[in-house]
Amino acid sequence: MERVILVSTPWPLYSRPSIQLGALKAYLKQEAPELKVHAFHAYLKVAEHIGYKLYRSISERTWLAETVYAALLFPERTKEIERVFFREIKGKPELRKVDFKALKSQVKGVSDGLINSVNWERCGLVGFSICLCQLTSSLYFIKCIKQAFPKVAIVVGGSMFSGHTIHGLLKMFPEVDFAINGEGELPLSQLVRHLSRWHSHKDLPPIPGLVRRNSKKNEMPVSLCQMETLSNLPPPDYDDYFRLLRTFGPEKTFFPTLPAEISRGCWWRRSQRPGKTAGCAFCNLNLQWDGYRSKTPHQVVSEVDHLTTKHKTLSVAFMDNLLPARESREIFGQLGNLKKDFRLFAEIRASTPRHVLEGMQVAGMHEVQVGIEALSTRLLKKLNKGTTAIQNLEIMKHCEEFGIANVSNLILQFPRSDDQDVQETLRSLEFALPFRPLRAVHFWLGLGSPVWQDPSAFGLRAVFNHPNYAAIFPPDIFRSMRFMIQAYRGDLGYQRKHWQPVKKKVRAWKKVYAQIHKSGLHAPILSFRDGRDFLIIRQKRLNAEPFTHRLVGTSRTIYLFCQSHRSLRTILGHFPATAEDKIVPFLQMMVDKKLMFEENGKYLSLAVPLRPRKL
Repeated sequence: MERVILVSTPWPLYSRPSIQLGALKAYLKQEAPELKVHAFHAYLKVAEHIGYKLYRSISERTWLAETVYAALLFPERTKEIERVFFREIKGKPELRKVDFKALKSQVKGVSDGLINSVNWERCGLVGFSICLCQLTSSLYFIKCIKQAFPKVAIVVGGSMFSGHTIHGLLKMFPEVDFAINGEGELPLSQLVRHLSRWHSHKDLPPIPGLVRRNSKKNEMPVSLCQMETLSNLPPPDYDDYFRLLRTFGPEKTFFPTLPAEISRGCWWRRSQRPGKTAGCAFCNLNLQWDGYRSKTPHQVVSEVDHLTTKHKTLSVAFMDNLLPARESREIFGQLGNLKKDFRLFAEIRASTPRHVLEGMQVAGMHEVQVGIEALSTRLLKKLNKGTTAIQNLEIMKHCEEFGIANVSNLILQFPRSDDQDVQETLRSLEFALPFRPLRAVHFWLGLGSPVWQDPSAFGLRAVFNHPNYAAIFPPDIFRSMRFMIQAYRGDLGYQRKHWQPVKKKVRAWKKVYAQIHKSGLHAPILSFRDGRDFLIIRQKRLNAEPFTHRLVGTSRTIYLFCQSHRSLRTILGHFPATAEDKIVPFLQMMVDKKLMFEENGKYLSLAVPLRPRKL
């Protein structure tokens, strides 16, 4: 055991090195300095070969990504696979002229060239990180390597498989020798250590978190084996990605985004009371972790400083499913003190306070994905988000204020959502129009999510593998494996019909927002300027002169007080000298003019200050 190769196949984002490979390589080198570890970013070479624009378009849709290598794996199923591909490109006008056979041939050529460029026989172990969009491509690489070098040990891991679904993979794909359940540092390092001592796989002792191909389901439970703390993790090693990028011609080079991690797991999922849905009802992103762990602020800042200095790039994407609630302010405060002009991305909760978001913006936060998911509090409760519509509108407003791109989703067609949920959503959308539009996405059923685990509670009569897998894989594989994307029988027809008005509203929202901002001056649609004892609110309109409103005295003060949402009781308590019969009509007038949003007796001012204010 002198050499290990870790592989990431298409179709991850080509502009980022694989954090899975980077983290595992760094840890293996730390634990066994004499070991030669190579991170093989095969997807980057494929992207360079077929063109970044085409690669990006394919990688944005799971089924497009899976069809290309599926046709190479199972050429006898090409017709069925092609039907899936051409059905999926209907929503991608830039792909309508793509010749599937030519694309398949092109991808095969570059992939086979990559495989043949390595002497796999010299490897003691080859590991594959398999996440969304990487299933068929990984299986193709594995099959080709194993055919040429049958004695090479192959281990797989990643988010595409968890728990007992691993047994189906090992049964149907004998080329795979081992599979890791959950995070890979400890199981992979132990596997490397044991393979260097034992001549036969059968002689290996049991390794927690690792399942071998010939093991029986009841031989050893499929467990997780994870680090108690993340403090022992070294910074990810991205050297191999940048080494490959430097071999490209000038017209194919770019400045990559560096993935980084602050935490693993989801503290919202962990914090649920016994008997309640654990985490968001639709989510299956945290099956590979138990609990929630985060790095110290000093460790995070040191890693980001180290990686950006070493690779001379300033774009960083935090890959956490959920940032730590308490430490985020300190982390981004320290990042801001580095005096580097970062361009940051992170996923955050809608409950993130304004002052924390402001600190993120000062540190260089350029784009966030907020866990909004719905603009109906009633539906948010069904989703088990633990947030409300007024909270979602508030953080959308704050993103607009700080110039942070909010690339968040609005989930449509969630099982057992009803007409009242739709009507609440439509009402909220009337008030959301000044802010960056959300992306409407249809609910999809993820393996292991709370909805999947308890389908009857959400009105589902049956759950099963998504039918696209039946086109992609032969019948015996489709029947024997549980795939990450599931389908169901339930109220689909009802949901499609009832959410049509919301889809229409979102399309109109995007159109109006884009047209108002087409001048290139990204001034807020709804904004205010403060005159110390009066306030001027400007409300832009499409193809019409803006509305302007002037608030004077107490009206101004109340409007500013509600920059964060406040209950009526709080407002009345804060302005004891003003009678309730004066305040309530004013608040209602602001709501009628779409200058404030009201929900369950709470009020939120919607206008964005032209200059960020200290609240």
